[in-house]
Amino acid sequence: MKLSDSIEFVPGVGPSTAKQLHLLKLQTVFDLLDYLPRKYEDYSEITSIKQLRPGPVTIRAVIKHAKGHYVRRGMHITEAVVSDDSDSMRVVWFNQPYRAAALKIGQEYYISGKYELSNQRFQIMNPSAELVKDFPLNTARIVPIYKQSKTVTSNQIRKFIGACVQLLDELPETLPTWLLTKYRLQARNEAIRAMHFPESSEQLAAARRRLGFEEAFELILASQLNKLENSSESSLQIPFDERLAKEFVANLPFTLTDDQRKVVWQIYQDMQKTQPMNRLVEGDVGSGKTVVAVMAALMAIKEGYQVAFMAPTELLARQHDKTLATLLKPLGVEPHLLVGSLSASKKRAAHELIASGKAGMIVGTHALIQDKVDMHKLGLVIVDEQHRFGVQQRKTLMAKAGHMPHVLSFTATPIPRSLALTLYGELDISLLKEKPAGRQPIHTELVPVLKREKLYKSLATELSVGRQAFVVCPLIAESTALDKSSVEAVYAELHDKLLKGYRIGLLHGRLSAEEKDAIMQAFVAQKLDVLVATTVIEVGVDVPNASIMVIESADSFGLSQLHQLRGRIGRGSDAAQCYLLLDADKQPTRRLRAIESSNDGFRLAELDLEIRGPGAIYGAFQHGELDLRIVQLSDTQLLADARAAVTRFIETREDLVQYKELSERITKLRAVTNLN
Repeated sequence: MKLSDSIEFVPGVGPSTAKQLHLLKLQTVFDLLDYLPRKYEDYSEITSIKQLRPGPVTIRAVIKHAKGHYVRRGMHITEAVVSDDSDSMRVVWFNQPYRAAALKIGQEYYISGKYELSNQRFQIMNPSAELVKDFPLNTARIVPIYKQSKTVTSNQIRKFIGACVQLLDELPETLPTWLLTKYRLQARNEAIRAMHFPESSEQLAAARRRLGFEEAFELILASQLNKLENSSESSLQIPFDERLAKEFVANLPFTLTDDQRKVVWQIYQDMQKTQPMNRLVEGDVGSGKTVVAVMAALMAIKEGYQVAFMAPTELLARQHDKTLATLLKPLGVEPHLLVGSLSASKKRAAHELIASGKAGMIVGTHALIQDKVDMHKLGLVIVDEQHRFGVQQRKTLMAKAGHMPHVLSFTATPIPRSLALTLYGELDISLLKEKPAGRQPIHTELVPVLKREKLYKSLATELSVGRQAFVVCPLIAESTALDKSSVEAVYAELHDKLLKGYRIGLLHGRLSAEEKDAIMQAFVAQKLDVLVATTVIEVGVDVPNASIMVIESADSFGLSQLHQLRGRIGRGSDAAQCYLLLDADKQPTRRLRAIESSNDGFRLAELDLEIRGPGAIYGAFQHGELDLRIVQLSDTQLLADARAAVTRFIETREDLVQYKELSERITKLRAVTNLN
């Protein structure tokens, strides 16, 4: 058996099981050995029966007696009596009719499982049992738990890996020798062995450190190589026109924040260079990102270049179009909208204006990257909520310039610093933390379900004096599988009972673009008092008169998402209130208590990383085959070491070609990060 062999060559894996393993993306023996556990259960400490306490336990005991029998509704129970030098006890297996015959009476076993109270007695339920004389995979050790499928269990995967254990020594090294020595990292094959068969928690920690370092090193190296390549490209120089900038700012109905001024100046300096700008602006909710985008666009348009402003949804694109039209009107610049729902004649007209160069500011959705769109002289690409676009989509828009354009990306979701430095190392990053003057603080309150009706009655009082409210639900329609609030059910309840007589709108993703736009415009025009919606209103929707938000089943949403939703209010002159409704009989989670106590999106982002871990947050920001399995992005020292190692690797001009496996991984990573 070789690492490159099909997984069917693994003892115990037949054609049928191989098909199921393919669903887990396991095609070869190498894939199997590289399939790392998602968590561990520690059964390494052997406890005498007399000393057992509730929780995960392992005993070393002799099987004295075992029998199986069926009980009500066809359930099968296997009961065994086991003994060690201290005492005897009962062990139970459910629906494992083969178990009694498999157990060897008089033989000594390791038995690992949960020791818990059942039917008024303590017993070990559904344990793993392995002969002491055999090499134990599931007992008397730290047991790895693998992601499994409906037909292939974690125990089976562990067994298949155990059958290939001799091939672990053949796993190739991926990191340079000097790096292993300098940072005291173990060899890759040793680390993989320890991940599958850890002999101690210390050994497991060392393996995690080695593999986590590798992941961070690869990702940072890929992004830095992209950055070097980008800096070697040439782009159109767009000079800074001080008079134009001052004229624009003078016409604004508000004063720019210090953060806005600083970020705009960073952008202007970037655009004057011959190398293309590639800057990400992180702005907390309500920090004024759109104005920054417009000030960047002004300079490009003044020089006769086109600006493409791409947003992820029609709702957001249409809103940007209207905002830009208002901001640019004093300067005589008109934005042009291109979205999928436009009529054929309007699309043709837009295409002609774009191709001729008469459209200088183009705002749109994915419609901007269609083949029919022929940019005349694209100088600046602005991508709003850039993480919502796939790599190929961003690449296609940039390619329409015929050269490398300046690229300005925005996200309204603050990213933890450690995450930003690792994931977006190839980008220059600017932060907008300050809120413009006049933004109202938002008071957030957790509301138990028993006070729900009382809340809506108090809401009626606020609506009666002309205020407006958002009500957000996690589902569109009721679900028997999920006991969560749906917009359809809540809309009916508010319309017919709790807020009867008030004007209530319904907004969700299944509506057409025209329907969404009509409902949103009615709400903006204050023709609706309440808007019951899903998270389609999460980003960008700006209704200054809406000062109340109720989030039903609030625990269904992540911390960053709750912060984004809350950011839809507090944009006018009225004090703003956000109410987070708890599901029945549930205590507030840590993230709900966090959002109740803080309006700082950057602080909440750090907390979200701590609570959910990097995997969940990473997935929300990045598209592509980026597989961060081990690295803890909260481990600042490891990340700092990885960045230092990348700097040395690049400065000493090491040749990637001499590291075959590393080179293949870097090539893949470079293809799915920001610069492409």
